[in-house]
Amino acid sequence: MWWLIFLFVLLWGVYTFPMFRENRRKPMNRARRAAAPGKFAQLSQGVTHYRWIGPTRGPVAVMIHGLTTSSPIWDEIAEAVADVGYRVLVYDLYNRGFSDSVKGPHDTQLYLTQLDDLLADQGLDEGLTLMGYSMGGIIATEFAATEPHRMHRLVLIASGGVEVNESDYAVFCRTKPIIGDWLHSAWGGLRFTRQINEDEAAAAKPHILKAQAMELDRKGFLPAVLACRRGVLQDVQERQHRAITRDGIPTIAIWGEDDAIIPIGAVGKMAQWNRKAHHETIKGAGHALPYSHTDEVVEVLRRMLRGE
Repeated sequence: MWWLIFLFVLLWGVYTFPMFRENRRKPMNRARRAAAPGKFAQLSQGVTHYRWIGPTRGPVAVMIHGLTTSSPIWDEIAEAVADVGYRVLVYDLYNRGFSDSVKGPHDTQLYLTQLDDLLADQGLDEGLTLMGYSMGGIIATEFAATEPHRMHRLVLIASGGVEVNESDYAVFCRTKPIIGDWLHSAWGGLRFTRQINEDEAAAAKPHILKAQAMELDRKGFLPAVLACRRGVLQDVQERQHRAITRDGIPTIAIWGEDDAIIPIGAVGKMAQWNRKAHHETIKGAGHALPYSHTDEVVEVLRRMLRGE
């Protein structure tokens, strides 16, 4: 009989291990936000952390980060765009940075509502330049297709919504309920930690490394990543890009030549959907190009934005 008890305790420990680790992570609360830069807005689904960068007057650029990053990913690019004369708004998506953790489906609509709420809170109605990186590109594209009358320009950097390469691990976790959730909770943090430690570009920029480490330490981050893999990242945005073309929204798409996550084939596919988009490919850049190849991205943006 003792071995049955031992087996039960062992299995129960294995089953509850991910939940134990998740509960040990720190929730986003007022104390953690005390030293945060910028401000906070109470929106319909939760509190959102945001910052304004640049002049108090001028055209507005809103920057949307990706799946596992937070708003500091934009710091250098935002400063450069501000130097061109833009008022730049950066913010943290739900379950990232200093914004609230929210439960439920993490589909495109969740983040589209967050963006729309924030724009309303800041009194921003039209003439918007949206810049989206990776998953943020999906959100920006959806907004542009849905609210074309409010758009001035769309900028997509290594954007999702076209093609994406997933590891076998990511596919298994995404497609297998229960066991996939367990595996992602149990090992996702270790995999993310390894990626951070191997990220030479992030290591060269301490503020990026610090932001990534904070993500892993916060409660709700890993479940949100898996939920987004099942939700937002499954959106294929052919219809949206064709609508953007029809509505004549100027589009700039910047890609990494050596991106292992968004394959270079996405360039050709988006070009078919959005025939008026301007494409730039950065040699030697992977998926982290906003901070691994910041100078090259900034050069493209300065050239295109000054050419208006």
